[in-house]
Amino acid sequence: MSSPDTALVQTTGSPQRLVDMVFRLREYGIIVVLVVFIAVTTGIQPRFLGQQNIKFVLLNATIFALLALGETMVVVSRQMDLSVGSVLGLSAYVSSNLFGQVHGIPIPVVFLAGVGIGLVCGVVNGAITAFARVPGLVVTLATLYIIRGVDISIVGGGEVVASSLPAHFSAIGSDSVVGIPYVTMCVAVVIAAGTYSLRSFRAGRELYAIGSNPDAARLVGIPIARRVFSAYVASGAIAGLAGVIWASFYGTVDSTAGTGYELTVVTAVVVGGVAIFGGSGSAAGAAFGALLLSTIATALYALGVSPFWDPAFDGLLLVLAITLDRGIAVRLAEVMRKRTFRHEP
Repeated sequence: MSSPDTALVQTTGSPQRLVDMVFRLREYGIIVVLVVFIAVTTGIQPRFLGQQNIKFVLLNATIFALLALGETMVVVSRQMDLSVGSVLGLSAYVSSNLFGQVHGIPIPVVFLAGVGIGLVCGVVNGAITAFARVPGLVVTLATLYIIRGVDISIVGGGEVVASSLPAHFSAIGSDSVVGIPYVTMCVAVVIAAGTYSLRSFRAGRELYAIGSNPDAARLVGIPIARRVFSAYVASGAIAGLAGVIWASFYGTVDSTAGTGYELTVVTAVVVGGVAIFGGSGSAAGAAFGALLLSTIATALYALGVSPFWDPAFDGLLLVLAITLDRGIAVRLAEVMRKRTFRHEP
């Protein structure tokens, strides 16, 4: 009988390195597809590469990439967070509305309020999923509507208008250098740090171990409930932060802010090479997936395609990515079985 340590090695050793290599190749493939897509679109519509257009693509991708960072932490542990769009919407309205409610409130306090809202939502999602052992897909599908309902009840028929926001706050989503928004560069650093942390720190590696094989992770003493809870809390906090950035970018905030974002975020994560069944992928790949989706949406608009088709394209990409992941998983399983058979005495 194998020891717990052997079980973990079997889960995260050579086979897992092979899986990681395949999904890393998928991440590089996203960059190739992105470059080709931009080249083709520019050939058809040269104004697609205009500075203002690029800035809009980057700002839009920044929000989705930030949400994808939190979603990645959850998905690699074989869970799902469908409430990120609703959390973003609630955070965007409540935080931006503080400028009208509290005169002279400091911008850092507004950011803390947005992150705090996300933290509360993440704690609820994480506690029910991790400690009550209710599937995260079910929990966050419910809180998606609950949080949106709370948002609608708070907002009512009102909205926050751009003219009520301080100029310094609005500048967060508009200031740039050589066409690249400052907020995009800051979020890129955050995503790089998140990618490194997931791969290098014990807590991050344990999330991958949980997603790869929950039973083996339990055998070696990994605190599964605590790690999953932490992933949901982080996802909620990041969604709250994204809500504040969203408000600074768009200016006008009502009860529809962030509606439907959950599909785009999950699609970005899966298209970016994060295995929908957990255990593989990176936040950097998910960020590239977000950039690809944002580029596609903007390109379709530049080519005269109605934006109402965006969810259809997102859904199509999600199905294709999951199908590809399943095909890769089946093929890898066959390879590993043959390798094991060859090494048997």
